[in-house]
Amino acid sequence: MRAIVYERYGGPEVLILREIEKPAPRAHDILIRVRATTVTAGDCRARSLRVPRGFGLVARFIFGFTRPRQPILGSELAGDIEAVGAAVTRWKVSDAVFAFPGAGLGGYADYKCMAEDGLVARKPPSLDYEESAALSFGGTTALHFLRQARIQSGQRVLVNGAAGGVGTAAVQLARHFGAEVTAVCGPNNLDLVRSLGASRAIDYTREDFAHSGETWDVIFDTAGTAPYSRCRAALTPTGRLVLVQATAGQMLGMPWIMATTRHRVLGGVPRVAADDLRFLAALVDAGAYKPPIDRRYPIAQIVEAHRHVDEGHKRGNVTISV
Repeated sequence: MRAIVYERYGGPEVLILREIEKPAPRAHDILIRVRATTVTAGDCRARSLRVPRGFGLVARFIFGFTRPRQPILGSELAGDIEAVGAAVTRWKVSDAVFAFPGAGLGGYADYKCMAEDGLVARKPPSLDYEESAALSFGGTTALHFLRQARIQSGQRVLVNGAAGGVGTAAVQLARHFGAEVTAVCGPNNLDLVRSLGASRAIDYTREDFAHSGETWDVIFDTAGTAPYSRCRAALTPTGRLVLVQATAGQMLGMPWIMATTRHRVLGGVPRVAADDLRFLAALVDAGAYKPPIDRRYPIAQIVEAHRHVDEGHKRGNVTISV
């Protein structure tokens, strides 16, 4: 089968299309014929080892010290089940699914084996394969942190970096939970975030939300540009700050902030369950959620796709047809 592999860390040019052996499902596995995958910020971090400050050594433990331990990137995918293991009862051949390998990666290939009880859910009929592939990474990240922040209906939520994959998910999910959403993004994305449910959109090149005199119950930072020192005055007395790209120093400082103020600062690695995927699919079916697609590339243009994501200006998600 075809797969995009990388044997060293670096820029997009380290990605190579190669023929490798097709995997075979074990007793409790399903074999997915991959129709689409994506290029997420996580894929780019794994490829380049450019991670939040202080996590370089941790990243090498996870991905490999001197070379990639898992040579195939791709943290989310969608496709059809081509074969099932002898003990599989939950799925059948031809079921259309989307899946979230996450840090296990492996989506940049014609086929991917997943455990039948793993992070796999039925593909929403209203979405194509590429849209379905883009459901998992941003959606589960935003869902995890919004739940940690104990979001409630009627609260004021600000999403900083609202036009990316996680940001567009956070805007839609916060709105679904009944929050009044303020979205911060660049001037070219104001209409996008409004269309996703933001009641107000702030152009960060013209206005600094942190010095506006307003306060929010939750500030959700996906861009890594809103540390607590900047946001403190913009939080309500019991406000919560979510740092999706928290540095090691910020993680170490969180207990002190929460011990000396009434604020909560949240970060770390999101926890994901199959129920989260099913929750997102149900929102899609209800017309309450849809991952916006910035660009679509064929797998032969994977280098160009990674180059685009590396520039840091994608609108929503970048997908790959396999």
